[in-house]
Order: sequence, then structure tokens, then C-alpha cells
Amino acid sequence: MKKSLIPILILIAITGHAQIKNYFPTADNWEIKTPVSFKIDTSKLNQAIQFAKDNETKYPKNLWLSQAMQYGKEPFSDPIGPMADRGPATGLVIYKGYIIAQWGNPASVEMTHSVTKSFVSTVVGLAYDKGIIKSVDDKVYTYLPPIQMVSESVVNLNENPIAKTSFIYPFDTDHNKKISWDHLLRQNSDWEGVLWGKPDWADRPSDKQDDWTTRKRFEPGTVYKYNDTRVNALALAATTVWRKPLPEVLREQVMNPIGASNTWAWTGYHNAWIVLDGKLIQSVSGGGHFGGGMFINAYDMARFGLLTLRKGNWNGKQIISEDWINKSTTPSKTNIGYGFMNYFLNTDQKMYPSAPASAYAHIGNGTNAIYVDRENDLVVVVRWIEDKQIDGFLKILLSALPNKQ
Repeated sequence: MKKSLIPILILIAITGHAQIKNYFPTADNWEIKTPVSFKIDTSKLNQAIQFAKDNETKYPKNLWLSQAMQYGKEPFSDPIGPMADRGPATGLVIYKGYIIAQWGNPASVEMTHSVTKSFVSTVVGLAYDKGIIKSVDDKVYTYLPPIQMVSESVVNLNENPIAKTSFIYPFDTDHNKKISWDHLLRQNSDWEGVLWGKPDWADRPSDKQDDWTTRKRFEPGTVYKYNDTRVNALALAATTVWRKPLPEVLREQVMNPIGASNTWAWTGYHNAWIVLDGKLIQSVSGGGHFGGGMFINAYDMARFGLLTLRKGNWNGKQIISEDWINKSTTPSKTNIGYGFMNYFLNTDQKMYPSAPASAYAHIGNGTNAIYVDRENDLVVVVRWIEDKQIDGFLKILLSALPNKQ
């Protein structure tokens, strides 16, 4: 019996150590450990938490008012999706999979704005992993059926039915036919059109009003432009590919397997309803720019962050392929600070100078952020913090880690 152990001991000696299995929380319990147990500087950790609290966003907790302050000057900016008041500055620090610190109200279900975009790209990734989408370089229009809209008004029998259509074709222009899944995921498609009453040009519009509807389109894949209408076009396309609501896909294939709560809600706009296979389906939004998006607590955000930290693997089960996570964290030629939505990359360390270049964050307005750092085996959720103060927070936090002291 002892002789059979010799090859194993030799292997361990060669590799330097036996492989240590990562910790994953169960659905019912997320183990909390003291910072001291990891030789983390508690004083610096507390200093970082206080810094996050002291730098809570200056925008009001009434998010209707906050939205008006930030986007009220944009044309067609009125919210058409649900919104809700927010709570105080909140956060979680996950080290080696364990909770080592929390503040605010992590259990509160609140808008997470454009962190939602990372859930959009995830359900597209699941379609890719399953072969429903053959290649991210395929043109999107080749996958889509005619999309039947749900009318909210009574049919006027005096109108000419010959001049009307019951369908929309959001990728049917000469320009939009050139757009691939990759272009939409990287926000460099320059998709043109109006969706759910929101024109593409009305989202963060140019100062040159004469160009809003007349400018020449950029070739897909050549210019990065952050734009929620185009994200919603991707969400609609993904809905038709799955032929069912995206929240259902996310719940069954991601959130339930990683033990997320049942309290999150992924919402869309009041007019974003289609008929698909005889069923009424809401096409959900990819953020809170016009209301809607994901309403979620910090614990569930952290679980998702931990999933991406572990390259899509959860306790031995590959939920999202490692290939998709690698694609998501690969910079595009048009923006080295952006992978697939909404993976903001620290490639050149301009976003977070104090953090490793390999770190990234799922970011939404508020600011809401899920910071993911493989070098330090760290996931951090920070909610309702001034965006420009995140690096200051990280600088203190990272200095508390045992290898940084």
C-alpha cells in the first residue's frame, strides 16, 4: 500500500503542491471568514470600506430623479421601463470564494443598470456554447425570423391595411445586414434604427444635431460607441434565437446552478412585447438607461462575479464555456478597455491604475460594479459609489492583502 503512494508523492514534489479545490458557496450558505484568518490587514480593509461609504454617489436615492439629472437633456430620454429607489452605499468582498467583508444592505434588490449587459452577453454565450449560434462572426440577420409586434392600440378599420406590416425587421437595412454578433457584443456595430421608441442616435447624441439622422454610418467593427438602443437590439435578437424569454434562459442555465436567490428580476419596457411561437414574450432591456434591466442583490451579483472569476466553472460544472469567458475578456481593436459587454478591461491600467492589468469589472451606472481579480483571487461588489473613486477604494483594499503588505 505504501509503495503505491510513491508516484503520487513524486508528482506532488515535482508540481510543488497538490491541487487545492476552490471553495464555492452553496445555495443555502455562503461561508464567512475573518480577514485575520487569511492574514489580511483588518485595519486597511475597514479603511477601504469607510472610503466606499464616504464616496457614495452624489445623485439622489430617487432613481427617477437621478435618471432625469443624468439623461434629461437627451431626446426621447423618458423612462419606459420600471425603476425603484436605491439604498445606501453597499458592498461585498469575496476572497478565495469566502465572504470576508460586507457593508450597507447587500440583500436589498436594486437596479444594477448596465451590469445587466453582462447577463445579455452571457445568454448569447450560452447560445454559442450550445451551437444555436454557430459563430460570433455570423451576420445576425441570418438568424432572425420576422418579429411580430404586440400592438397596444385598438385597430383602426379605416386605415389602409395594405400599407401596414405586422412585423419588424431590425437588421434589414443594407448597413445592418453587415452586423455580426461580435460587433454587437463589442458595441462597435453602429446599428441604425428605432427600437421600442428609442432611436439609436438619441442615446448619448452628438453635439451636431444636423448629423443625428443624416451622418454616414461607420463600417461595423471600426468604431466603438456605447449605446443602449443597440444593446436592446442584441437582446431582441437573442430572444428570437432562444425563442423564449432571456430571464428564463438565465435562471435555468446560470442563476439556479450557481445558487442565486429567487429575488432578482430582469425587466423590459412596457412596449417591448412580441409574439413568438404563439406566446407573448417581453424582450428585456440591457440596462437602466430608459428604465428596466436587472434588479438584483449584491450577493447574487457576487455569485455571478465568482462564476466569471472561475472561468465559467462552478464547483466542477462548466456553466459557461471557458472559451466564451476568454472571448469576453479579450480586448477589441476598437477599444482595448472593453471586451464583450459589459466586461470593462484594465488592459492598459487606465481604468484602475492600482489594480492588475488582468483585472476587469462588470460596470453599470450608479456606480454599480463587480470587480474581478484572478491574480488576487478576489471578487468585490461595490454599489452606489462615485465612479472616479473606485480606484482609490481598490488601492486601499489591495494593500490589505497578505501579499501586498
